[in-house]
Amino acid sequence: MTELKNVTLTKAANVYFGGKVTSRKVTLSDGSVKTLGIMMPGEYTFGTDQKELMEILAGDIEILLPNESEWQHISGGQSFNVIGNAKFDVKVKTLIDYCCSYIED
Repeated sequence: MTELKNVTLTKAANVYFGGKVTSRKVTLSDGSVKTLGIMMPGEYTFGTDQKELMEILAGDIEILLPNESEWQHISGGQSFNVIGNAKFDVKVKTLIDYCCSYIED
């Protein structure tokens, strides 16, 4: 999906890691939530409250998912899932444009 329709956008940005990661919350008409954002090159650790689908729209990133020992390379057009209540590490190689979908159980 390249377009989101019938949404509510929260104008204020979520800003992390000194401004190197930002996102904006989008609430869809069914109540589900996504965030759209960017990540600047660097290394970051993120925490999740619930399951997430991370779609990398553009850029190159390496990820280390919970309970894994091998880093994975993800490029624009690819995605990955993260379990809830966990932490995962990323190494951002180039500017990342992403969409994160929060998955309800």
